[in-house]
Amino acid sequence: MIVVKFLRLNEWKAKMPTTIKQALKKWEEATQRKAAESKEIKLIGVSPPIEKMEGPFHLLANLEKFSLSTNMISSITNLQSFKNLKVLSLGRNVLKSLQGIEAAADTLEQLWISYNQIDKLKPLRNLLKLKILYMAHNFVREWREFEHMAELPVLEDLVFIGNPLEEEVSPTGKYTDEVVKRLLYLKKLDGFPVIREVEEEETEEVSGTMDLQEIDRMANNADEDDAEEPGKPPDDDDEYDDEETRAPSDTEAD
Repeated sequence: MIVVKFLRLNEWKAKMPTTIKQALKKWEEATQRKAAESKEIKLIGVSPPIEKMEGPFHLLANLEKFSLSTNMISSITNLQSFKNLKVLSLGRNVLKSLQGIEAAADTLEQLWISYNQIDKLKPLRNLLKLKILYMAHNFVREWREFEHMAELPVLEDLVFIGNPLEEEVSPTGKYTDEVVKRLLYLKKLDGFPVIREVEEEETEEVSGTMDLQEIDRMANNADEDDAEEPGKPPDDDDEYDDEETRAPSDTEAD
């Protein structure tokens, strides 16, 4: 009877989730490093899995990259304890909401949350330093969620493939264009460089500027030639030439 109870107790303990405190202790033993002094910590695929973002985070003052992917975390909490966190990896968990991510807004530059169940992106609008967002295979279905990402001034790399919205729009051939026109600073989408079409008016303006620059260059060359031949007598067309060389400068002044 005692043996049966002991076995059941072990089975019960085995089913209990691992706490982050326990996981950090095992990480220190495996790496022979102190968590409190480390800039990067990986608690990936812990068994039994981590379910809650609770632990002695206040001790991780130096931490810049925290990897918690492939666990069973259901909510984002306690990020206010981190003072230098730049990269947070929470891919392959069971997140349904990004609520709580705003607590890392002062420092977070990269957020990896692919393979979760997230459908709303409003909490992202606070992450003004966010440069990279990997959120493939989530549940985003509406373009209006991009309004929140549009407020991120340095977001340049987005992985969005596998969301219902992407799967719906991609067959039409308009997916990339729709994303790019909403995220004006984006440089990379789903692993590919973003190529933006230059508007016709902008092209004409650039061409006009180049023409003025060319005229200036020619005028400067003419002035240098005159300087090399100080005794050259004036030609009949000198007055007209002077007006031509002065025109670009007057235009630019305006």
